Amino acid sequence: MASQAAPEQLELVREFVNTREYDPDLESIPTPAALAEWLAGRGLLDPGVELGDADLRRAHELRDALRSLLRSNNGAPLDPAALTTVNAALGGAPLAVRFDGAGRPELAVEASGLDAAIARLGAIVYEAKIDGTWDRLKVCAADDCRWAFYDRSRNRSGTWCSMKVCGNRAKVRSYRERRAG
Repeated sequence: MASQAAPEQLELVREFVNTREYDPDLESIPTPAALAEWLAGRGLLDPGVELGDADLRRAHELRDALRSLLRSNNGAPLDPAALTTVNAALGGAPLAVRFDGAGRPELAVEASGLDAAIARLGAIVYEAKIDGTWDRLKVCAADDCRWAFYDRSRNRSGTWCSMKVCGNRAKVRSYRERRAG
């Protein structure tokens, strides 16, 4: 949905997190070749780079850890294991501050292969944290959904990826619990 899209480069992080669906259980990047194609198609990896099974595991672990961090943007407690996983992934993905042609500082990737893609994602998250957009990127509060969405509500109170689906289910469930009690 276009309304769930995050601004600019942060949309790449949202798309990456959403490569795994939970209802139904679908994996969009099941193989190293699919991962390489997905990353290259979004400019996160140079075309033609071959990735292996260990790279696929690292990417899946990073994706799941980012999803956990996004849950904390929606009120869940911050998961220390997710922080450890993200920090470990970024440890092999060096970034440096460089100035662009207009004299503006930017984070430059100094890596290759999967480390380059991870570094680019890390730079996007860092810049989103600085500009205030990171806290609006959330994961749906419905445990059977966990879809990443960008909260465009004025007061940053969005809880579900879709009020029509997940929000409605939660409200119906809450109503039935009140009626039963």
